[in-house]
Amino acid sequence: MSKWVYSFGNGAAEGTAEMRNLLGGKGANLAEMCNLGLPVPPGFTITTEVCTYFYENGHSYPPELKEQVAAGLKHCEDMLGKKFGDVENPLLFSVRSGARISMPGMMDTVLNLGLNDETVKGLAKVSNNERFAYDSYRRFIQMYSDVVLGVHADNFEEVLEKIKNEKGYKADNELTVDDLKEVIRQYRAIGEKFAKPVPQDPMEQLWGGIGAVFGSWMVDRAITYRKINDIPGDWGTAVNVQSMVFGNSGDNSATGVCFSRNPATGENAFYGEYLKNAQGEDVVAGIRTP
Repeated sequence: MSKWVYSFGNGAAEGTAEMRNLLGGKGANLAEMCNLGLPVPPGFTITTEVCTYFYENGHSYPPELKEQVAAGLKHCEDMLGKKFGDVENPLLFSVRSGARISMPGMMDTVLNLGLNDETVKGLAKVSNNERFAYDSYRRFIQMYSDVVLGVHADNFEEVLEKIKNEKGYKADNELTVDDLKEVIRQYRAIGEKFAKPVPQDPMEQLWGGIGAVFGSWMVDRAITYRKINDIPGDWGTAVNVQSMVFGNSGDNSATGVCFSRNPATGENAFYGEYLKNAQGEDVVAGIRTP
């Protein structure tokens, strides 16, 4: 049986840095960091060969993939003592692309996957932080709607900006729990309006996210980027499904990006930017100044 999924976490990985062509750059580096003993949140990588299969077989998957993804999920659940879709202590995932050569900003990402009307209550309870849980949920609805369902993010930003203006807020992290619940209510109404509601079933969410990442390999911007940079279209992308850690759980948490040298000047010195009480897209989208 072909192996389509490679797990990593807890100081061990099925992949290595040398497997970049199969696992993509991100998947290979996640595996390598695990093998080095760095504290990498557990997850699994669906290989670039699945992407090739996807486009050669009418957007379908290898028959063994479903079972191997289920084993990848169980690997994460066993390590973390949480369950995907559990209403008491839910395990959430990020779903990210990862080609063998970096294509920054070209393909799609979904964060906080696994939240729904019930699991958000469990997250609020287990974290003892209701604001964080509902902030994560409103982010998930917006990202999933945009990336997977094709409902443009501007529809949601409009709602967010309107509520912030009404309340006199400058930043998203000023929204209260009640504000966030109202944002979510209005976000859900947008989904109904376009007849594209975010599914409540976490497993349906996961396969939607996986399909969106493979689908983004052939969007116009990615095709153009590959032409400009002479990257073959048949290489495909991997999909990295990784358990979430949260930068938006309060002022003692943060999200950021670091480089081994200064990206503006080229100086060989460690360089980074971070935002407190935020998630990754806040840094890259320029929503707030890091």
